[in-house]
Amino acid sequence: MSNTAPVRQSAGRTGKPNPVDIHVGSRVRLRRTLLGLSQEKLGDALGLTFQQVQKYERGANRIGASRLFDLSRVLDVPISFFFDDMSSDVSERSPAQEVGLPDLPPSGFDVDPMAKRETLELVRAYYRIKDPNVRKRVFDLAKALANVNDSD
Repeated sequence: MSNTAPVRQSAGRTGKPNPVDIHVGSRVRLRRTLLGLSQEKLGDALGLTFQQVQKYERGANRIGASRLFDLSRVLDVPISFFFDDMSSDVSERSPAQEVGLPDLPPSGFDVDPMAKRETLELVRAYYRIKDPNVRKRVFDLAKALANVNDSD
């Protein structure tokens, strides 16, 4: 009779970040950047180093429930924000869903325009326009330009 407990393999653990963790991390980065917070400032607010925040944002470290709760409070968003806009491809590759599936390479994680730095900088610049009339004209201009491109 052995006193050693059997070693359980974690479902879907390949050493690579899970797509769900990558998505949640990208949403943390999105909100942090929109608020103009550095990784260091966010880390300070949570009692973490900026390196830990970096790992969360890349999906290299999973974010536990209590940490997700803290992040939602510090970043002033509901917990559901971190899961918003998750594609079905990503949600189907959660650890529970991944059991028995072949090891597929992550794909399409930077396709979401909301995750791009350009988008974040544009939104921040837009909200720095103090005059609401000018801001509205910039908004209308952007929509008009988008419509011109759509009709091509």
